[in-house]
Amino acid sequence: MKTFRYRGTPVVGFAAFSGSGKTTLMRKLIPCLAARGKRTAIVKHAHHPFDIDHPGKDSYELRRAGADQVLVGSGERWAMIVETPSAKEPLLTDFLQHLVTAETDLILVEGFRHMMFPKIEVHRRSLNHPFFYPEDHFIIALVTDDVDAHKDALHTIDLNRVEALADFLLEYCTAAMNP
Repeated sequence: MKTFRYRGTPVVGFAAFSGSGKTTLMRKLIPCLAARGKRTAIVKHAHHPFDIDHPGKDSYELRRAGADQVLVGSGERWAMIVETPSAKEPLLTDFLQHLVTAETDLILVEGFRHMMFPKIEVHRRSLNHPFFYPEDHFIIALVTDDVDAHKDALHTIDLNRVEALADFLLEYCTAAMNP
């Protein structure tokens, strides 16, 4: 079984071409896991520059003034904005090291599909994209709208059965924690 744990917490990715529905699927999956008492952390890779603060906000203006790190916090949440001037593409572990894993049961990753760690492939037949799973040996399951065509190749879950995906993830993580 292909497993990856970071500080004892199982890490499973979601791999797909853009527009395949990874984020939508994860937005449905997270409440299913929470209802089962599981606390999740998410690492999402962005292929483009992004901002979480906006012009006119104090955090934005302080960062633009030259601060390399800005931490914004309240009683409800906090966020850290760190400037990384390197043009080098980061590794997954570069981001994992910033997570607070003490109260996390599962780390879900969106992106980093070329890295070697367990991933669930999301595939929509109508988009006509090639599959990753025949070549990527770290694909542990396929979530698709074409279950019958692939069920003999690897564990396959219907795209509309999020509860079944939650079941699979919890079983997989339990097995990963008890090899």
